Amino acid sequence: MAKAILKFDLTDPDDRMEHKRAMQSLDMALALWQIIYNSRKEMSHTIEALELKGTTVDAYEAINMYREKIGEIATEYGIDIDALIN
Repeated sequence: MAKAILKFDLTDPDDRMEHKRAMQSLDMALALWQIIYNSRKEMSHTIEALELKGTTVDAYEAINMYREKIGEIATEYGIDIDALIN
């Protein structure tokens, strides 16, 4: 059986960041799965429901709604993009 051990020097700021990213990799993968496979369907249904009520949704509004949805999913999975990039 092959094994891998990741080592991080938590006194080094760069290693500390890499450790943080590695620890959140499953959360990030699950959030991406949610974004790719579920949020498109959900957003389509939301836009259709709004249009059935007589509210038109232009491309800019749809993009903004999708961006907000991505933010909600990131929050749901405890992902703080700024903390993982900076």
